[in-house]
Amino acid sequence: MNVPERGRESDNRPYFFLSYAHTPAWSPGGGDPDHWVHVLFTDLCDHIMALTDLPAGATAGFMDRELRSGDGWPEKLSENLAICRVFVPLFSPRYFTSEMCGREWFAFNERILRARARGAGDVPAIVPALWTRVEYTQLPDSVRHIHIDNAFGERYAAHGIYGLIKLNRLHDEYEETVLGLAQRIVRVAHESPLPASRPRHYESTPSAFKPRGEGPRHIHLTVAAPTRDTIPQHRDARPYGEDPQDWNPYHSESTRPLPALAEELIRSLDYRITVSSFDDEDTSGEETADPGAGGDHEKEQPSGRPGILLVDRWVLTDEENRRRLKEFDSLARPWVSAVIPWNRSDVQCHGEEGRKLTEDLERTLPLILDRGRRTESRMAVNGVPSLKAFTDVLPAVVAHTTRQYLKHAEAHPPPGPHVPRPRLMGPTHQPYPDAGPDSGGEA
Repeated sequence: MNVPERGRESDNRPYFFLSYAHTPAWSPGGGDPDHWVHVLFTDLCDHIMALTDLPAGATAGFMDRELRSGDGWPEKLSENLAICRVFVPLFSPRYFTSEMCGREWFAFNERILRARARGAGDVPAIVPALWTRVEYTQLPDSVRHIHIDNAFGERYAAHGIYGLIKLNRLHDEYEETVLGLAQRIVRVAHESPLPASRPRHYESTPSAFKPRGEGPRHIHLTVAAPTRDTIPQHRDARPYGEDPQDWNPYHSESTRPLPALAEELIRSLDYRITVSSFDDEDTSGEETADPGAGGDHEKEQPSGRPGILLVDRWVLTDEENRRRLKEFDSLARPWVSAVIPWNRSDVQCHGEEGRKLTEDLERTLPLILDRGRRTESRMAVNGVPSLKAFTDVLPAVVAHTTRQYLKHAEAHPPPGPHVPRPRLMGPTHQPYPDAGPDSGGEA
């Protein structure tokens, strides 16, 4: 195996983070239900120590088996998610119903998105393994783009690693599969290195998997930003392109347009998302077809689902944009929120012109801004100063917007006669007034 040597000498970070769903104990004295996961973890670590030049005492991998309440386990989880080189989720039906696994997935995937924003390209640092067989239909939308390697054989695909490790006659296939998985972890770590990041606060990390029993979640993102041709003559053109969706306010931190990054981040929260430019929106209050939707969702309407308005304050230098945004604000449903990126390193966003743009924004979107300031994510409307702040605040805005939609949106019950909600009656209630001794009641 050809391994790049540059920068390897001092990099003793764990090669992998093993993410798995804890199996509940089904009876007293039944032993450790996750014993075989630990066996797999130990075997992977043995192989990785043999395949690499990690020094004695270095940690080949991380799993939370030894963590207990009171040991600072959220901090340890977050720290290892921020520094490990490869994320190895053990796929099983239970995995995608675990909020803890969903948080681990989101935190690591956020590292990948930030690395891509900085120009790292494709970073395939998520290497899933089948613990048990999982049908494709059981996978959340947020993970279906991840390739599952079936090169380990038909029995692996049919039984997963759990089946291979439990059946003595498949012992050799288990050994071959684990060695192949360890080799892939090492190869990905060396060929597509993922930079470490600051640990993400575990308790505020959202899950990448929607709650059990919840149907598809939809959200619409509207981008209100000028283009290179519509900005004032003195405005720095670097954040802009030929289309509003090319807007990149954090161009010193990111090589990618902000709407594209926001779309990926929202999709990683297991949402189905559509994106359009405000120039294409109808602000008259009438329901319009969603220009960003496709496939089965062509007839869906942005105003009929949760929505987020992504606003560049420089769009307000155009009088027609101010008029249309003010109209949009006056008609905005409770489930429409706003995010106002405002790069603190952009000198043109400060001073007298910056203050004027802020005042224009307050006059243009008073309703949406006031709603935003009454939430936990008020920074979203007060100005998001950096790329990291943006990726931190956007999930909170998505969650708030969805809650408002569920709270205020009009319900559409199925067709047919109305069926009264069942009610429990007290013991003195007699459902049949003419019932006598033969009815089963007291004589």
